[in-house]
Amino acid sequence: MADIRITGRMVNFTRLTFDTNDHDAIRQQLTQMLEDTGSHGAAVILDSTVEQELIELIQILISLDLQPMAVIDGLLGDEARSIQFPVLPADRPLQRIKPTHEQVIEQKDDKDQNSDNSKQKSNAVNHVTSYHNEMLRTGQCLIQEHGDVILNASMNSGSEVIASGNIYIYGTTQGRVIAGASGDSTARIFCQCLNAELVSIAGTYCVADDIPAHVAKKAVHIYLNDEHELEFEALEI
Repeated sequence: MADIRITGRMVNFTRLTFDTNDHDAIRQQLTQMLEDTGSHGAAVILDSTVEQELIELIQILISLDLQPMAVIDGLLGDEARSIQFPVLPADRPLQRIKPTHEQVIEQKDDKDQNSDNSKQKSNAVNHVTSYHNEMLRTGQCLIQEHGDVILNASMNSGSEVIASGNIYIYGTTQGRVIAGASGDSTARIFCQCLNAELVSIAGTYCVADDIPAHVAKKAVHIYLNDEHELEFEALEI
């Protein structure tokens, strides 16, 4: 009998992209995100748009009960190789396109008391919905970092839709669909015809081969259950 066996297991990875190398700010923001999403213990892939002290960054993530698994090749690549930390190939660049129309809704946050003048003031948090009326073609990417995406057309294989909130696709879905990209586990995906390469909500993903057969090429509602697993619900339209 061989001494090595190969078995399969689906592991959920969350990609963290850092736009700052201020590690105090990173710790503070991640602590809040983990409290909001309950993603303690998650396996994470690291990417960065700025230079980082990688070892210190890894230590911060471990202290927050995250499991750094690899970095995306780029600014972190050379340092990762120097400490023999896994490096994954960089993504093929996609063309980020502008939506046909955006709707901004100002939401009021909790009011804070101003101790200087005893006046109350509120912070505005904008929720943005991106509407796109044209086919999303191979190599194109539609992103909404502060709300929802509504695609009133189909998307081709090799295209991508990403939203911090919900995603609605009123056409055939053949690319990658990523909702709850900032960790919102209440985000949902609605597709008129599901034939996706990948669907993901808050870091939990499913590739094409694992999408349940009973919802393939049908109208589908996708959400996370209480065990943080993807649920696929066929819709009657």
